[in-house]
Amino acid sequence: MALSVKELTSLINLLEENGLGQRPFENVATSFHHCFNKQDHYRVGSALVLLLQSEDLLPTREQRLMSVFLLYEMYRTEPIQANPFASVFVHLLHPPEEMKSESSETTIKRPWALPRFTDSEKYFLSQLISMPTKDLFKKSPQQVIEMDVTDMQSFDVSGLQLALAERHSEMSASSKCGIPVVIPYPDDKLMDEPDSAILKNTREGLLCGQDAPVQSCFKPECIRLAPPHHPFDDELVWMNPTNPAEQKIAWDMSMCVSNTVGVEAKRLMAKAFKASLTIAQQQQLLLELEVDPKLVYHIGVTPAKLPDLVENNPTVAYEVLLRLIQSNQIADYFQTLVGMEMSLHSMEVVNRLTTTVELPSEFIHLYINNCIATCETVKDKYLQNRLVRLVCVFLQSLIRNKIINVQVAEQGSSDQFSLGCPLSDNDLFIEVQAFCIEFSHIREAAALFRLLKQIDNGEPTLPTTSGQTSAAK
Repeated sequence: MALSVKELTSLINLLEENGLGQRPFENVATSFHHCFNKQDHYRVGSALVLLLQSEDLLPTREQRLMSVFLLYEMYRTEPIQANPFASVFVHLLHPPEEMKSESSETTIKRPWALPRFTDSEKYFLSQLISMPTKDLFKKSPQQVIEMDVTDMQSFDVSGLQLALAERHSEMSASSKCGIPVVIPYPDDKLMDEPDSAILKNTREGLLCGQDAPVQSCFKPECIRLAPPHHPFDDELVWMNPTNPAEQKIAWDMSMCVSNTVGVEAKRLMAKAFKASLTIAQQQQLLLELEVDPKLVYHIGVTPAKLPDLVENNPTVAYEVLLRLIQSNQIADYFQTLVGMEMSLHSMEVVNRLTTTVELPSEFIHLYINNCIATCETVKDKYLQNRLVRLVCVFLQSLIRNKIINVQVAEQGSSDQFSLGCPLSDNDLFIEVQAFCIEFSHIREAAALFRLLKQIDNGEPTLPTTSGQTSAAK
């Protein structure tokens, strides 16, 4: 972790430069990369974390905000989960609760804790690690600090927290019990204007030379009991295999394997809930799901998030549901799909599913009922006509592909039909027929009504493809 005096001087000059608060982040990033190579990034980042943990070593908010930005900038081209300082971002966005004194109800701040960020700084950081834009890097620390974020909502970083929690669970118990090797002196009387010479000597003493700490955390030593003495003096009892010929070497196949498997899939899925993925991103996500079918259970797809995925990326939603079809929670996903607002994308997903796997007839009937009810309750005539056209094309696709069967019932009057369900469920067909009559002035509704009459008269019908569902778009 130790830096040379020249490296530390270059780093501090960046953070103490006059007008730092007015300099855009991208300009400071350019100067930083001019001073440090990629192989120096981890050492420099570790030094920045130590400085952040000591409030008096970085006395201004602009310096602390710029330091956090540099922790991001050093690994900007890699997934945020692969950034070795990603846990710093999570702690700044969601700081742990302050410790309570046992003797009183007052709270005391951990002397090695990271600084507390304001709402505007948290909003900037959440944008930085979630979906950074070019305009974001053109801002200056002063602009971020003065930003009004009252009506703004920070980006969701639950995907990053999940990845860090998984990585943390793989660590040994002793590696989780460390404290920083440098703890500030607990003196509440901070200098208004810290002496530059004192700051320089303190920083060099902590970060430069042979006396600088090798590791950033002190971890407890794992103490083992010494084996008992053998009858002979100065000889210890060691375990030796009794029959070496029967012993086989067992290689741990998990050694040296990257623990970031699925990280990119989780990142892409988190983005898929909020916006449309590019063709390349969709292909990458689907390829990872194809390689590891069980990955679909670990990328954050829940029934509550399914509507957002359907509306933004229907192709991905279809592939995900196809892999979840054997899940014991698939009924919850179907229930969400039935209850969500009817749209072209939801009909596309349902239509593709019906042509690929056998769906429960109850689900199909409920979805049809939902579509019909939506069309009947819409007040806007233009939107209503458009939805009716979509539903009619969708129903024609289901009928022609024999997903639902429309035939004359063997019992009862000739106007009773069965849609792939017992005769007592003929109310569904009656509702579809009434739907066609109600909107008979629309061409697609009239075509659907003629199709029903063709089937009633025993005339053959041609199958259609799932792609025709979008013909009425």
